[in-house]
Amino acid sequence: MMNVGQYLSDRMKEGTIHMALLDPDKQRPEDAGKLATAAKRAGSDAIMIGGSTGVTSENLGATARAIREMSGLPSIHFPGGPNELSAEVDSIFFMSLVNSTDPLWIFKSQAYAAPFVRKLGIETLSMGYIIVEPGMKVGEVGKADPIKRNEVDKAVGYAIACEMYGMKYVYLEAGSGADKPVPPEMIRAVKDSISIPLIVGGGIRTPEAAKAAREAGADAIVTGTFIEECSDIERLKNVVDAARGRP
Repeated sequence: MMNVGQYLSDRMKEGTIHMALLDPDKQRPEDAGKLATAAKRAGSDAIMIGGSTGVTSENLGATARAIREMSGLPSIHFPGGPNELSAEVDSIFFMSLVNSTDPLWIFKSQAYAAPFVRKLGIETLSMGYIIVEPGMKVGEVGKADPIKRNEVDKAVGYAIACEMYGMKYVYLEAGSGADKPVPPEMIRAVKDSISIPLIVGGGIRTPEAAKAAREAGADAIVTGTFIEECSDIERLKNVVDAARGRP
């Protein structure tokens, strides 16, 4: 079985990577497989699977199987709670929503899920998850205290703390469907403050936004809503190429 953490590290050595995020609650598994195949053709490096609501072990597992069989790309579970685990995924972002106001999302859910994750033998990728305004549905469900777009120093502080806790990734998240992505100046400041990979997502739906995030220092760029709504493979490829910095 693929070591996803090593795979991501190897890909990031070549430059910024792109990951597509697919929500099992928004399409049938076979349709997710088709979307993953389209993302692969466009240049995506991996597929994240998750959503804020409506994800079950059943639709998660079926979606992961379809993605593996149809695209061959590694899958990373992007969990919305402790009750949606499946051994079908290749790995899981074992993450803490560090600026939540509810201990459930900071550590309690993780403590509940940890024995089951270990029993299932799922590769864990530890991550500090930081919600930036507007935050959207994930910020609401996770009871986040979103970092304001001008609170760069606050974002830096959270990111450094994540690294000091031993987390392997930091994720700056504006939220699926956000009208504005994470500001480039915040991405740049956070990247300059840590030595672990920085993932950026939320509101990135144009080549210009993807390029801005990459040039600011993002090691991985995530697009979700855009992938699910885009039927034009060339338009999709333009965004992925901009994210990866490929001509």
